[in-house]
Amino acid sequence: MAEAADIQGTGPSPARRWLRRTITVAFGAPLLAGLLQAPAVTSPAAAAEDATGSKTVDVSLDTLTPSAPVEGDTVRVTGTVTNRSRKAVTDATVDLHVGPRMTSRSQIDQVAGRTGFRHDSDPAALDDAPTIAIPRLGAGLSAEFSLSVPVSKLGLDEAGVYQLGVSLTGQTPDQRYDRVLGIERTFVPYQPEATEKKTQLTYLWPLISSAHVSAETATDDQQTPVFEDDALAAELKPGGRLDQLVSLGKDLPVTWVVDPDLLASVDAMANGYRVKDGTLHVPGPNQTAAERWLNALEKAIEGRKVVALPFADPDLASLAHRGKDVPGSLGHLQSATALARGTVETILHVQPATDFAWPADGAVDPSIVAVATSAGADKVIARSDSVRDDLSYTPTAARPLGNGSTTAVVSDALLSTAFEGDMVRAEKSTLAVQEFLAQSLAITLEQPEVRRSIVVAPQRMPSVAQAQTMATALHGLSGRRWSEPVDLLVAAAAKPDPGASTAVPGSSRYPKKLRDRELPVQAFRDMKTTRDELDDFKVVLTLPYRVVTPFGNAINREMSTSWRGQARSAAIYRGNVLEYLQTLTKGVQLVDKSDLTLSGRSATIPVTVQNQLLQDAHLVLRLTSGNKNRLKLNGDDGLAELPVKINGGHSQSVKFPVSANVNGQVAMTAQLYTDDGTPYGQPMTFNVKVSEITATVMLVIAGGVLLLVLAGVRMYSQRKRRAARNAEAEAEATEADTEPEKEQTDPETETRPAETDGDDGDDEPVQPSDPTPDTGPESADPSGAGEKVDR
Repeated sequence: MAEAADIQGTGPSPARRWLRRTITVAFGAPLLAGLLQAPAVTSPAAAAEDATGSKTVDVSLDTLTPSAPVEGDTVRVTGTVTNRSRKAVTDATVDLHVGPRMTSRSQIDQVAGRTGFRHDSDPAALDDAPTIAIPRLGAGLSAEFSLSVPVSKLGLDEAGVYQLGVSLTGQTPDQRYDRVLGIERTFVPYQPEATEKKTQLTYLWPLISSAHVSAETATDDQQTPVFEDDALAAELKPGGRLDQLVSLGKDLPVTWVVDPDLLASVDAMANGYRVKDGTLHVPGPNQTAAERWLNALEKAIEGRKVVALPFADPDLASLAHRGKDVPGSLGHLQSATALARGTVETILHVQPATDFAWPADGAVDPSIVAVATSAGADKVIARSDSVRDDLSYTPTAARPLGNGSTTAVVSDALLSTAFEGDMVRAEKSTLAVQEFLAQSLAITLEQPEVRRSIVVAPQRMPSVAQAQTMATALHGLSGRRWSEPVDLLVAAAAKPDPGASTAVPGSSRYPKKLRDRELPVQAFRDMKTTRDELDDFKVVLTLPYRVVTPFGNAINREMSTSWRGQARSAAIYRGNVLEYLQTLTKGVQLVDKSDLTLSGRSATIPVTVQNQLLQDAHLVLRLTSGNKNRLKLNGDDGLAELPVKINGGHSQSVKFPVSANVNGQVAMTAQLYTDDGTPYGQPMTFNVKVSEITATVMLVIAGGVLLLVLAGVRMYSQRKRRAARNAEAEAEATEADTEPEKEQTDPETETRPAETDGDDGDDEPVQPSDPTPDTGPESADPSGAGEKVDR
């Protein structure tokens, strides 16, 4: 490996390494049985370190400045010594040790892993360097120290990487002589003059977060997005993770690698958002923080190269190993890739590169490469612990991969993982920075006459402390004495090293720890279920984009790399998306009907369709008769279809003409269908009881009605005659009281009507001047109580 290469190219050849391993196995085999039976023993090196008591005191190096000194500088080291034993340490001093110049990257790696002190291999304390005296350090107690020494006193003879150790030498009650009781090692990269051929170094600066936006939206016209929680705001606020990445990155020569979903999420917050609070959606309170972050990011990337990952950073390895056999899964990667460019251009107003694929931890195999390039990417960001080079130096990152149609940009594994782990403690951060700078200088010194291009791809979501440590390391390279920054596009176009590996690692070499964290096959099946139901739902809508966009983005988020190691949270998110889609789908449904009774040979059966959505829906309603001989629909054999369009928030009743032939009960089934004949929702069943009325029954009913009419007419006639007689009697009485006696006329020409009994209806002759009519007028006054008046 390149990490184990000698700086001057003097490392063992592949054949020699193979021979050494063979001899080791041959001589070790006869001892295997004895080793299995013997008790575990400590290695000689570790035993020698333990025997000196060099782990009695813990030495912590908190700062080392400057991190890459030159002639004339003064190196200052600060830290803390802590007595971890149960006995006091007396007559102690804090000393500096400088080892010889290292000749390989593997030596740096070995020194970084050592913790004890050995007199036969570790350098002695510097004679001319200052020391710190600690007369007594009680059990469990700590003491701080600060040492300053000119570079000229460190014995740095020529450019290169040197080991710098800080130790505590003292005595304990049981051993009254000076010995090293604790030591911590770090590195001093010393390159006072710029090299002729500087290493081109590309550092990726990732802006990636986990999924926060749900598939739900508010009911307004803008479809305000609803967030699962407000955790993203904590990353955006001053001091938050994403805030620190932007504020630190703006001053660093890095290539920004962004997840478009993160930009879309923050942009949604900046334009007003809502957050789930139980069953409620409350207004999001951090709109200002989102606006501030986006503005800061837009300024930070001005004039810089931006690489956009596919939307929501899909897990390429999970898709290749678990999802590609589930129909439609690869389509999500293609849509996520297509969405990336437009999202970044719209929000950040820059044109990003979208032809890079970045599998988790840069681990690749044939299936991952095939999936990564299926959506249009022709460059894969791999890592040197996956695509391994058997060379005595670190080759240029870019090289053709497999058949040559794909370019692999192989990041350096040691540099890329240098800042993983806990960087909160000052000691961890300082040691990581110094080792990073030492390794980068060692790469340049491996072949100082050849310019090479190196890529560093750190963890996807660095913490605040990790980001700060990364920034410190890059500032240490600002002198550009052995490296110069270039962006990822330049690195990908660099001339490949002839000796670099171009073979795609086999599937068996894919790390098990990474495979165990992948999304399961069930995750992709869940995505397919959601996608299928979305396809069935959108065709009934007049405004399908209102559901296609939020649900399509949510399905992309379900495939995100951020779900690695979070199987339960990922399953909950997928379940929420599907459940909400099913809730919307049920918003258009048939209204349950009770059983009906049909009297007669023909009628109409109403079926009601309800639309609780905010937009119109169009479907086809089919009604089927369970017994076409007893009850027919539209004169057909027993099935009828009618198109139906239901306005949003309304219900509509659809009426089906039916005809009955035989009395009895018939089961009816109503079912909604899409325009292409796909069933929509659940069918509804109800019963219709046919009870036909015969002709004889109709005649009986008609006769009864006729009798009632005749009786009414007779009653009306009698009432009118009675009213006429009463009116005539009243008129005669009035005339007798008011008029004078008149002269008698000829009895042969005028007669007076004789009174009748009202039974025979005969009339007497009347005088011409008699104003009384034959019958009294119909009363216009209200009828009396209990009286019915027919008009």
